[in-house]
Amino acid sequence: MKTLLEISALDMSFETPKGRFDALSDVSLKIGEGEFVSLIGHSGCGKSTVLNLVGGLLQATRGGIILDGREVREPGPERAIVFQNHSLLPWLTVWENVELAVKTVFRGLKSRAEMHDWIAHNLALVQMTHALHKRPGEISGGMKQRVGIARALAMQPRVLLMDEPFGALDALTRAHLQDTLMDIQRELNNTVIMITHDVDEAVLLSDRIVMMTNGPAATVGEILDIDLPRPRDRLALADNPRYVQLRHAVLEFLYEKQRKVEPASAERRPVLAAAG
Repeated sequence: MKTLLEISALDMSFETPKGRFDALSDVSLKIGEGEFVSLIGHSGCGKSTVLNLVGGLLQATRGGIILDGREVREPGPERAIVFQNHSLLPWLTVWENVELAVKTVFRGLKSRAEMHDWIAHNLALVQMTHALHKRPGEISGGMKQRVGIARALAMQPRVLLMDEPFGALDALTRAHLQDTLMDIQRELNNTVIMITHDVDEAVLLSDRIVMMTNGPAATVGEILDIDLPRPRDRLALADNPRYVQLRHAVLEFLYEKQRKVEPASAERRPVLAAAG
């Protein structure tokens, strides 16, 4: 598999009122073209910082990121980000929200007719053709996130960055969107980097799971290859021994190797923080 993105020896520090805070230390990772990689770890382990660095929203204190032979130093349309909050413009319709991204990226490159067809194509990918003229306030949270994904895909990015995109959704909607994302990724062969706190989601969707150590100075702890055949069916996987084994490996890392202890309670008993 051709390496598309290379993260090399990243350090990231922030100046705070209490002094210097080292968020990341010596993070290195190679991601292949068309690969789906999930980042998982306890809160504060620097997952979002890694994503923001790849997205060009932050500049590393040390180290660098190379995307297809070019250094990442700023945001660009070859990297689209989907956040947990859909960030749709409330005064624009579903169509207009996607159209805004398409016009920004493809003005002068596509004709008006080509842009129209491209917007329609990407909304069809996320099954939102029935709500083209509705505004965000008129559709559900799951539909808003579908539009956010369509808007990101419409930029035709080399890398799709997803920061807990389904974290605020109910379980059934989340499952439907996971299935939609698998279908889209299989069709388009996008490279995807996703942050999640959900172990089952990570195992279901990923080719590899990158498990981060606890912060501060977090780094890559372990990388787990998910060798389950595709396409994947969540019901069939539920009783699959290999799926159970992979899921256990992630849980073991989070709750045994990277046990996170919160401040003692009134009874002075340390408690283990949940992964999500």
